[in-house]
Amino acid sequence: MKSVITTTISAADAAGRFPSSSDLESVQGNIQRSAARLEAAEKLSGNYEAVVREAGDACFAKYPYLKNPGEAGDSQEKVAKCYRDVDHYMRLVNYSLVVGGTGPLDEWGIAGAREVYKALNLPSGAYVASFTFTRDRLCTPRDMSAQAGVEYASALDYIINSLS
Repeated sequence: MKSVITTTISAADAAGRFPSSSDLESVQGNIQRSAARLEAAEKLSGNYEAVVREAGDACFAKYPYLKNPGEAGDSQEKVAKCYRDVDHYMRLVNYSLVVGGTGPLDEWGIAGAREVYKALNLPSGAYVASFTFTRDRLCTPRDMSAQAGVEYASALDYIINSLS
């Protein structure tokens, strides 16, 4: 799984060199933010079901037409799949917070997502709305510390930008 540390080492190895001082500073910064990332991961996992439910609800509130006949959420089964997808992405956010990099999101969530959604006629904008709502709903210090909130919001921004 890709993390800042494995990416740094792989890049240096591919170039046939030791990691540079700037490489090591990047790793050190990542390690210094690890407590905040782990706090964000812990808070997310502790309230996971509510976060997923609110994100999915926000999607259908913003795009109510999705429940019309012939649309992506025209049956309870399709609506459940939307919530399942949001659930999947939120687990990947959690994993990314733990490993300190976007590897889980890149490998299991982002690669090919736009093409899959296009092929299945699923609007990626609906997922973007879900993650935007989740990011904007975050309140520090109510939900987590300010630094943990920054880490959490950064992971959500990564998904939003990747699916936009």
